[in-house]
Amino acid sequence: VQLQAFGGGLVQPGGFWILSCSTSGFTLDYFAIGWFRQAPTKGREAVAYITKSAGRTYYTDSAKDRFPVSRDAAGTTVYLQLASLKPEATARYYCAASNIMSINEDDYHYWGQGTLVTVSS
Repeated sequence: VQLQAFGGGLVQPGGFWILSCSTSGFTLDYFAIGWFRQAPTKGREAVAYITKSAGRTYYTDSAKDRFPVSRDAAGTTVYLQLASLKPEATARYYCAASNIMSINEDDYHYWGQGTLVTVSS
């Protein structure tokens, strides 16, 4: 029983991609789903989060206006749209659940395994 991020793949620079995070197998209560990423040889960084009930969103500066986060009506799938992709966006993208509204990864205690997005021509 865990979160699962999927949808990674090879994308050309300037391209558009959508990642999904399934929460249907996650039975614990949570307040927000966050997206994080870790590029090769770098530490993990926050991207955005969305709250479960109200759908409130928050974006880091690197994601603002480029990586919108959304959820389906049932709240079982959370999406991260990746637009105008650059090679430096190559990373493993993770979704995680938090009991509070936070962009701090230390507040996220339940993590999916991540999905790899490679931006390359």
